[in-house]
Amino acid sequence: MDHALIVCTACDAVNRLPASRLDGNPKCGRCKRALFEGRSAALAGPRFTRQVERNSIPVLIDFWAPWCGPCKAMGPSFERAVGLLEPRFRLVKVDIDNAPDLSESFAIRGVPTMVLMQNGKELGRTSGAHDTQQIVRWAEQAASARAA
Repeated sequence: MDHALIVCTACDAVNRLPASRLDGNPKCGRCKRALFEGRSAALAGPRFTRQVERNSIPVLIDFWAPWCGPCKAMGPSFERAVGLLEPRFRLVKVDIDNAPDLSESFAIRGVPTMVLMQNGKELGRTSGAHDTQQIVRWAEQAASARAA
């Protein structure tokens, strides 16, 4: 990949960058905010769809619910994984109570469930709470299995 399409989580602009610039703290061409801020983005609706369909890097989605004990336990691990996976991955969270349509369209049967997407296609999914290293390892393996 000689270039990457990165969707800004602040203004939803699609930014085309040389792949070599991903590690250089790139900023959005429209709003000038950092494209990778070291935290996951809470998304739903059209903003979620734009991230999943337009990012050329893999998008790791954490489907969760505020009433779910394992989701709460995994939350800090997912946030730590952001620092280990960005800028090779975009990490987003979907509260299934606020986005039941996404939960239904992804056939989420239990939470927490992580789904890895790239270019609008599912690369893999796993359910249950994971620690930071398990999240990173699973995401990297799911992404590389698809590339192979």
